[in-house]
Amino acid sequence: MESKILKAIEEYSLLENGERVIVALSGGADSVALFHVLLALKDKLSLTIYACHINHLLRGKESFRDERFVRELCEKNGTELFVRRCDIKKLAAEKQIGCEECGRQVRYEYLEELSKSLDAKIATAHTATDSIETIIMNITRGSSIKGARGIPPKRGNIIRPLILASRYDTENYCERNGIPYVDDSTNAERIYTRNKIRLDVVPVLREINPSVEQSFSRFSKYMYELDEFIDKMSYEAITSAAVLGGYSCKKLLSMPEPIMSRAVEIICGSIGGGLESVHIELIEKAIEKGGSVSLKNGVEAVVKQGIFRVYRRDRIETDDKGLETPIKINETITMLGKIVSVKLMYIDAFNERLKNGDDMSEISLDYDKILSTSVFRSRRAGDFIAPRGRKLTKPLRKLMSEMKIPAERRDSIVLLADGSNIIWAEGIGAADACCVSPSTERVLTINIL
Repeated sequence: MESKILKAIEEYSLLENGERVIVALSGGADSVALFHVLLALKDKLSLTIYACHINHLLRGKESFRDERFVRELCEKNGTELFVRRCDIKKLAAEKQIGCEECGRQVRYEYLEELSKSLDAKIATAHTATDSIETIIMNITRGSSIKGARGIPPKRGNIIRPLILASRYDTENYCERNGIPYVDDSTNAERIYTRNKIRLDVVPVLREINPSVEQSFSRFSKYMYELDEFIDKMSYEAITSAAVLGGYSCKKLLSMPEPIMSRAVEIICGSIGGGLESVHIELIEKAIEKGGSVSLKNGVEAVVKQGIFRVYRRDRIETDDKGLETPIKINETITMLGKIVSVKLMYIDAFNERLKNGDDMSEISLDYDKILSTSVFRSRRAGDFIAPRGRKLTKPLRKLMSEMKIPAERRDSIVLLADGSNIIWAEGIGAADACCVSPSTERVLTINIL
């Protein structure tokens, strides 16, 4: 057992000498085995060990039995323990989610809270057997390659030192060393999907291949490497498809199918749009033929005029819509839910930036041509602008339409205006009269962060 944990620590760079570790300690064989092995490695790796236990109050006396067992175990081994009790059943009903998901959320929220306060990593007791169950469960639900990756050895500050060990290994370790642990009675209830897989599916696979954990571990590693490659290619594809207001449908359709699907997933996920496989299929059809798809969390995916874009339906309902904010030199302001940075520089510094290849065309104005009464705001009826190089005045609404700026984005565009005269517009640039010219001495730059 110790050799497998050391191998995982080295192979996946889980721990360095001198680190602090919080063990998520339920009292079951897996977490108890992990706890004891890390204590055995404590001096060798110069570790500081803590433990954390969450009492979900779901199993009556059994829940308090587990808490009591963990308290005694930590006291016996001189380990500081953090305990939180939470009525998961009540909280799950309030959140309108399942108890299993609610319990997982509470566990990780508390562990993350402790991790920050103690400056420590979180060690969970997930094994290779848990990873098998996760892979089967994900594939059964129609998951993509991501689901076939199983449980990763680490995610952020969460590490899984038992990921190369099986559940048999942990139980055998405890029995051989006379280490007591507690059993969760709900693990034998087939009302949970994971339990059905654990009790009815994995044993059959082990009959076929006694080394099923190792086989699935290799499979998981291959899927991880493939998934990382697809991610890399998809981010590159997203960059190449980006256009004003969204992404070129023509570019997206020219991508290989797996890359386009992942690109759609990444784009939608970037603003919190929950995606299922059916959503991806509908969006891909819309990219080809036009249309829109409603996603979770109030997110809308729209294809119009050959551009694919994703936005929140409530995006423009910001508290500061309709408000005006004066220019504040060398400061940042909040406008329409965005951070706006305004900086003043002399022309020599500006020209130096241009020589270095910085594209300043859309964010620069001649400061001395801007009236002191100018303010940042959102668009209003009657706004007009004389676009750079055009020498004519246009209604802002008409210019946005010509530039194919999506209708749902227009109210969230930051403007610098003097009355109805638009001096500068996000994504459009400065009005012709305020553009930087050979006679400019001071330049104002506006960046949306």
